Amino acid sequence: MRPVTTNFERAFAERPEVYAAWQQLNGAIKAGMDLRRYELATFAAAQQLRSSYCSLAHGTVLRERFGEPVEEIARDRRTAGLDATDLAVMDLAEKVVDDAAAIEEADLHSLRELGLSETEIMDVILAAAARCFFSKTLDALGVRPDASYLELEPSLRDVLVVGRPIADA
Repeated sequence: MRPVTTNFERAFAERPEVYAAWQQLNGAIKAGMDLRRYELATFAAAQQLRSSYCSLAHGTVLRERFGEPVEEIARDRRTAGLDATDLAVMDLAEKVVDDAAAIEEADLHSLRELGLSETEIMDVILAAAARCFFSKTLDALGVRPDASYLELEPSLRDVLVVGRPIADA
């Protein structure tokens, strides 16, 4: 067993079986998705949920792995150079967070028109819904993002901290 290294891992120490189930569920969702799309959907959901931890984590992945202009996306994704599909994916993820019951056929039709399959649409919904569970659990437990995020440049850190502040070093 590897040592607990993050604040969210410490938070799940009381219920390691739930954390293991989360990893399995999240892994299954990610396995069927384009990873960049997963990160965009997850980032949009985290921002809408005001989850600093998840916003920082997934914003960092978007920047480091995919070279995305995360600061610009967080400020106004419509002017950040994302294409129509990326924007529609992020919009849908936000709608899942805000009010999933209000999602209508027209919301899904626009994604189909952009070329997404039914499976790809479901994957976006699954990614956003799963983020709701994880982010809300961390926030309800008072878990603060790891102090290592203090190393991010201040302008990026400022747009990614949307809820709880980063833990002290």
